[in-house]
Parts: sequence; structure tokens; C-alpha cells
Amino acid sequence: MPAQPQTGPIAGRLPADVLARNFSDLHPPLSAHEARVAADRCYFCHDAPCVTACPTEIDIPLFIREIQAGRPETAAREIFEANILGGMCARVCPTEVLCEGACVREAAEGKPVQIGLLQRHATDSLMARQGHPFTRAPRTGKRVAVVGAGPAGLACAHRLARHGHDVVIFEGAPKPGGLNEYGIAAYKTVDDFAAREAAWIMGIGGIELRHEQWLGRDVRLDALREEYDAVFLGIGLSDVNALGLEGPPLEGVHDAVTFISALRQTEDLSTLPIGRDVVVIGGGMTAIDCAVQAKGLGAETVTLVYRRARERMGASLYEQELAARRGVRLIYEAAPVAVEGEGRLSAVVFERMAEGPDGLAPTGERFSLSADQLFRAVGQRLGDANGLEIAHGKVVTQGRGRTGMDKVWAGGDCAGGGDDLTVTAVAQGRDAAEDIHGSLME
Repeated sequence: MPAQPQTGPIAGRLPADVLARNFSDLHPPLSAHEARVAADRCYFCHDAPCVTACPTEIDIPLFIREIQAGRPETAAREIFEANILGGMCARVCPTEVLCEGACVREAAEGKPVQIGLLQRHATDSLMARQGHPFTRAPRTGKRVAVVGAGPAGLACAHRLARHGHDVVIFEGAPKPGGLNEYGIAAYKTVDDFAAREAAWIMGIGGIELRHEQWLGRDVRLDALREEYDAVFLGIGLSDVNALGLEGPPLEGVHDAVTFISALRQTEDLSTLPIGRDVVVIGGGMTAIDCAVQAKGLGAETVTLVYRRARERMGASLYEQELAARRGVRLIYEAAPVAVEGEGRLSAVVFERMAEGPDGLAPTGERFSLSADQLFRAVGQRLGDANGLEIAHGKVVTQGRGRTGMDKVWAGGDCAGGGDDLTVTAVAQGRDAAEDIHGSLME
């Protein structure tokens, strides 16, 4: 059998057993004994800084005490009361800069309580049971439209259904979950967890999910406002920012979000083409996830380039170190200026950057990286604003998600005030649901 060409994106660079190992669970779950031992390290602080650091304000000392007492399912109810997507957040939250970063053990010893793994232990224990932990209130006769089945939309829909309202979710993609399903590294959410969690959340009842329903194409905001008592928008950010590089359009230049989505939905990783020399441009979690997974698929070299200093990256130091451990080279303070190649990408040209009193400025020093595949991970932006007020590229909201348009609330990545985290989207969806409920029951 002739050898495969090594340049350009090709599939099957690694055997199946290596791919399985590269995409195995990043943080395997704790056993019952390991969870009890980990829980014993908690000081159960009275004014726990970990609770303040959690956007959903989970009572962390309380749920850890329940695990310590051998009652993980009771612990899970405490978690889900504040964060119905607590299972996903336990897997994908940057706990190292949130709850664990604020842990007094971290300050004293540099080794925090394993809050994320303990949360996963509790939530997995309860989700493995049959049935749903919450019951619906009597039906109110009110109907609410939720646009988008991502973290914000699911959290909002669940809380509204729990209050007795009937909810219809309009989702453009074939599956619910939003970025949890389509935009997070596969090694963080193994075993189809995002889809299983979404189905479990909707198990409370009173929620109808309609697929292939894009706002502005299949449903209109003015029509939803007429038909429903309230509307919540959790539409995310649908458009990808451009790089604006010198040079002609070339094969081999892609956006990272599409790459991660394709990887998450494939049933056979060996069918995904990947380049030999891959360059990723960006500094957030999407850039890290893209780079690590490109290396996991068998790229020989993967280089992540960010325009600012290391400490300015959106991705945490832990995630940067994870990428380095997985073989990704990280270059800081460099911005892309051009792509090179004849029909197909062969190199990316960068310019060194320096940050001073007047902001970021080019130094004039340039260098080139060989590349047969380039991924853009430089952020996303809102698509059609649907007549809503926009500031800094996001929907303007007041209080708990109220927009300037009557009967319309918004939350998650599409709305201002967030930091593009699953846990923040959950908090905004939950809080908007409470505000909607209060408004409907006046």
C-alpha cells in the first residue's frame, strides 16, 4: 500500500488506539472513596470565598459536607438548585480561576480543594438515577418562547417550566446544547454528555424543543412577541471574526469553531483531516481547545500565536500549560499579517507586537511559520440584532436580562455583562427566568 502524502490536511494520521487515548476524559471521575477523601480537605468556611467566586453562587461548603457524610445525591440537589447545568460546569468551568482559585487551601498551600471533581461526583450520582429531581408547579397558563438551546436557554427554560409555565425552545441546530454540544473540546465532555444533560434537563416536563428554527429565517421576533407572553433570547454569537490578512484566499484556512463542531459530531476521529503543520491564532478557550485537538489528531507541529502577553490571554494559565504539555507551542506578542501559498496555504507571516502606554503596536520585526492548515480563533460576533439595542457587539440588557424591547429578555454570550463562560450563561438564563416569572405573575 503506497504511503500517504504527509503535507496538507489528511485523515487517519494516527491509529485508532492512540486517538482514543488522546481524546479520553481529561479529568476522570472520582470514586466514592476518593470523593470522601477530597471532601475531608474542605475547611467549610463560614464566609466561603469559593461561593463568591462562583457566578451561580452554589453553596460549595454545604454540598461538600454532604459528600463527606456519604450523601452525594443530596449534595447534587444543592448544586442543581443554583445551577441546573452543574454537571457540565463541573467538567468545563475554569475552576482554577473561579472557585478553586479562591479556595483558602490554594492561598495557603497552592493545592485547592478539588471542587470541580467533587461537583461532578455529586451531579453524576444524581443524574444516573431515573426521573428528575424537581417537579413542576401547577400550570400557570403562560407561554414563553426561548430562542436558543444553549446553556442560557436551557437554564431559563428549566426554571420557567419549574414555575409552571409552558416553554417552547426554538433551536437552529439539529441538537440542543449550544457550545456545550458544538464548541467545547471533546476530551472535556466525553460519552455524549452534553446531549444527555440537555435531555435530562428537559425531563422536568413542560418544555417543547423545535429544531431547525433560526431567528430571522424561520421565526421572527415580532411574531414571537405576539404569540407568547414573554421571549428569552439565548442565541449566542453566530458570526466569526475575520483576520483581514494580506494575501489571496487559500485552501487550508478555517475557523476554529467549525473545526471543533465537526470534531464533536463525528463518530470516527480517524476520518477527520488534519494538517502536518498547524497554526492557531487566538488567545481564548476556543484557541486552546482547537490547538490541543489538532495535536491529538496527529498534527506534527501545532503553534498557537497570541498578539498580547501571556497573562493577557483569555485562556487560563492552567489551560495554556495543558496545551504545552500536549505538545502545542505557544508564541506570545505576535499578530498575523499575511498568508502565503499558491492555491494552498504554505506559511503564515507574523509581526512582533509591543504593548505600551498607547496600547498594542507593531515593532516592525516579522517572522514566518510554515503551515498547511490555519485556524482562526479570534472571537465571534452577534449576527442579526433583530431590532434590539447593541453595545460593544452585544445585546444591551438591564437588571436580570431585560432588553429595551417589551416582553424580551436576553442572556448568555449574546448579551452584555457576561464573560463567555458556560456558568455565567447559566446564571443569566436562570436570573432572567426569575424576572420573567415575576413579571408574568404580577
